[in-house]
Amino acid sequence: MPVRTRLDSMSETLTATERKLCTALLLDYPFAGLDPIQILAEKTKTSPPSISRFVNKLGFSGYQDFQRQLIDELKDGNRSPLDLHRDNRALQGAFLEDFVIRATALLSESTSAITEAQFERICALFGDEKRCIYVIGGRISDAIALYLSRHMRQMRGNVFHLPADPETWPEYLLRMKPRDVLFVVDFRRYQPSLEKLAERASARQGAQVVVLTDKWLSPVARVASEVIATPIESGTVWDSYVGALVLMEALVTRIAEGSWDKTRKRIERWDSLRLDIGEMSDD
Repeated sequence: MPVRTRLDSMSETLTATERKLCTALLLDYPFAGLDPIQILAEKTKTSPPSISRFVNKLGFSGYQDFQRQLIDELKDGNRSPLDLHRDNRALQGAFLEDFVIRATALLSESTSAITEAQFERICALFGDEKRCIYVIGGRISDAIALYLSRHMRQMRGNVFHLPADPETWPEYLLRMKPRDVLFVVDFRRYQPSLEKLAERASARQGAQVVVLTDKWLSPVARVASEVIATPIESGTVWDSYVGALVLMEALVTRIAEGSWDKTRKRIERWDSLRLDIGEMSDD
């Protein structure tokens, strides 16, 4: 179990000193935990024995064991398709049938990636028309961001999909206002440029950052107010985004049905304009 998951699951049972340690670790995860124990103690105004007791409570035999886990998480978060191919499990029967079984398992796991309360919070955030919504993803995962933005645009205005070229991002950053939302999709082999974009949107523009990522957590999670960590390990050469896509479909459906009168009227106007310019396809 990732250290972050352990910290989150124990948050209600921590002492004041442990909460201080937990906050410091999560604010700069996982790098804060890679500091020597004396430095972490100085930064958190605690003591090495307190830190040792804390990591024991998390289920580790000691601080070195705790750091080994963090290092393993960092390695896993940077694995390439070449690494995945070396470690993937043997095919079970016919390829297509086995692949669908793996994808179905990921779909089942994706329900635990987000609580019902968090799902409703994010739906309310994206559905709030007083906020502008900005979306962007990584080299491959931007397809999910684009999918979300195209649906959202049919339901409400002020939804912007950022281009891949970072040279264009200052224009969007200048538009962002406090309370606007930057939605980032960033899976392992994370893109440093997305982290920098999120940092500037949050710190300089006051935007609220939401990130869709995996269990190893994109660095964007450090500045995000909402983190959705979906399962992606398919046991093949490629990670699978099937769970992430289903969550996005659930999100846009919930928002549409929650404000159906407004959504219906906008889609009617949208479709009438499509017909005016000869566009008939629903794809």
